[in-house]
Amino acid sequence: MSATFAGPRPDPVNASEACRYCGAALRIGTQPLHDTRFGIEQSYFHAYCPVCDLQQTCPRLSDADLKALYEQYYNFGGEAKTVRYSKWRERFLFSRFYALWTVLDGDISFHHVKGSGRLLDVGCNEGRGLLFYRHNGFAAEGLELNPAAAAAARQRGFTVSTEALESFTPEHRYNVIILSNVLEHSQEPQTMLAHVRRLLLPGGEVWISCPNARSWMRPLFRTRWVNWHIPFHTVHFSPGTLQTILRASGFRDVRIRQETPALWVASSLIVALFARHGRPTRQLRSTFWVGGLTLLTRLFAFPVLSLANHTGHGDCLVVRAVRD
Repeated sequence: MSATFAGPRPDPVNASEACRYCGAALRIGTQPLHDTRFGIEQSYFHAYCPVCDLQQTCPRLSDADLKALYEQYYNFGGEAKTVRYSKWRERFLFSRFYALWTVLDGDISFHHVKGSGRLLDVGCNEGRGLLFYRHNGFAAEGLELNPAAAAAARQRGFTVSTEALESFTPEHRYNVIILSNVLEHSQEPQTMLAHVRRLLLPGGEVWISCPNARSWMRPLFRTRWVNWHIPFHTVHFSPGTLQTILRASGFRDVRIRQETPALWVASSLIVALFARHGRPTRQLRSTFWVGGLTLLTRLFAFPVLSLANHTGHGDCLVVRAVRD
């Protein structure tokens, strides 16, 4: 089933949507973008702000429409349709091979960072990351809007709230807050970071991972770049725009490294091969296609991935910043 929304589609040349960050008029591209994962039919456009350079997805959906899309397509519901894929993923993540893999491929989810203190994983889903953070020494908790996913995380023994970040008022503040592939989903990223700052202790850290709008894969795959992730990725950060918004939100010592996970390359390859407008790309949940292409990418493309990371064009931004 596909989702459409009432109302006129904006003219990509004459539309005058405002930047989510600075409010300036956006420059909107003419090439339509489509969802390549779930089969959503609506067309969207890439836009950038000529003032602050933040790149964004247009048209901007209402919170109600975006919530409806998440509930219909995106949210964890036990994954009954992809049981085999989910089981293999769990076995891989909690195997000894995964620790070696993150050394070679990059740890974009902070699964092997050791430390102590209270940690909040925003968008913790069913709690796989929380298991890693607890094992690494943290008192890990989660925030997850999807009640089914939150319940699965609680069954693993974690405290998980289903409140929205802006209304979350815990009894204590945190040493670390993780936004792993979360910030790019926010309609108001600066507001999200303000609430993260509110919940952190002075000197606490926010850890962020998100796609890089300057990635080498974006011009290569064009509209089939998997990290457009239309319409769920509402903003597209470059290293510069992410650093700017973090500093403006009260963070310092912003450290950014770049990684190009083989899984992300494999996913873009699968989209390029199989995605069809209005149809879900089922190969993205196939153990054969995902596992096979990920392994081949890591074995044979590692010089290209390493070069991209070191020249500012990696596919993922991995960030740590300190609260003032």
